[in-house]
Amino acid sequence: MSAIEITLREAIPTDAATLLQVSRKIAEETDFLIMDEAGLGLTEELLGLQLANLYESENNLLLLALADEEIVGMASVKAAPEFTVSHIGEIGISVLKDFWGIGLGTTLLAEVIDWSENDSPLRRLELTVQKRNERAIHLYQKFGFATEATMVRGAKDKQGEFLDVLLMSKLIN
Repeated sequence: MSAIEITLREAIPTDAATLLQVSRKIAEETDFLIMDEAGLGLTEELLGLQLANLYESENNLLLLALADEEIVGMASVKAAPEFTVSHIGEIGISVLKDFWGIGLGTTLLAEVIDWSENDSPLRRLELTVQKRNERAIHLYQKFGFATEATMVRGAKDKQGEFLDVLLMSKLIN
């Protein structure tokens, strides 16, 4: 693959339709997703409203990675509005298969952590990852995430087999 220029930017409401298409494609390409990315069950209109709310939120982020104006990956940080847990951001990262192995996940995670440390009220980042997803676990460890728990039967694969899921976290500031 020749050099690709990747642009990162926050998602905006007009991204809703494209985001749904890309999310569905990512879900087809990998069996490592634990949650449905970017509201796969939402209508375009509802997702557009959610994107507007995310964009205005100080403790939520949806970052898009674009190649030639096409969405090829995304990273999200979701935090609850309730005061007692509003400092906790849950991270999700997904990348189209054609763009695996070029450091895009690393770039997205670095940006999310930078945003969390410098532009948000977050003080804890957490994520869940299937125990068999060794590449992702290595990436998270490289950025200082530690495993807090193994959730036995934390997910199922397409054949219905139970999978262990790790809960990993990183404290901010």
